[in-house]
Amino acid sequence: MIPTPEQAYALVCDYNEGEFHRKHARIVGDVMRWYANELGYGAEADFWQTVGILHDLDFEQWPEQHCTKEQELMREKGIDERIIHATASHGWNLTVDIKPKHEMEKVLYAADELTGLIGACAIMLPSKSVQDLEVKSLKKKFKNKKFAAGCSRDVITSGAELLDWDLDTLFERTLAAMKASGNVD
Repeated sequence: MIPTPEQAYALVCDYNEGEFHRKHARIVGDVMRWYANELGYGAEADFWQTVGILHDLDFEQWPEQHCTKEQELMREKGIDERIIHATASHGWNLTVDIKPKHEMEKVLYAADELTGLIGACAIMLPSKSVQDLEVKSLKKKFKNKKFAAGCSRDVITSGAELLDWDLDTLFERTLAAMKASGNVD
């Protein structure tokens, strides 16, 4: 089964009570949809969005089993193996040995951590709006490893390398995707 984005979000809500995780799911889903359209996969935009929404399905309840428990949960629901592989692969070299293969998986791997850093940067602005964040400021905060320390610079860098993009390209595109999201403040 391939859930619609709406069905995916309902499933996220079944396992995540906190608004932070629910909002993160919506944002990453929107970012993935934007990337699908931007990279020529527009016909698969719902699929990409669903993957983005479901990627942290297990994180709130089972953080120590992240990217492992969600595979079990999704299989119990009969969810398509492509979604299971894609969501699990964003934990590559962190919690699982499932390497991102498809361009969609690589985008998720790279952009997930970066959305957190972008959100943290936006909160520091007087307007607290991602709409006012510039790539130059994002790059400066990226270099400061103490800022938003939970956002792995290694994963972001590794993700850009997997995509054969430089960091500037990843930053510019992911920031544009977040600015286009209706779920970002």
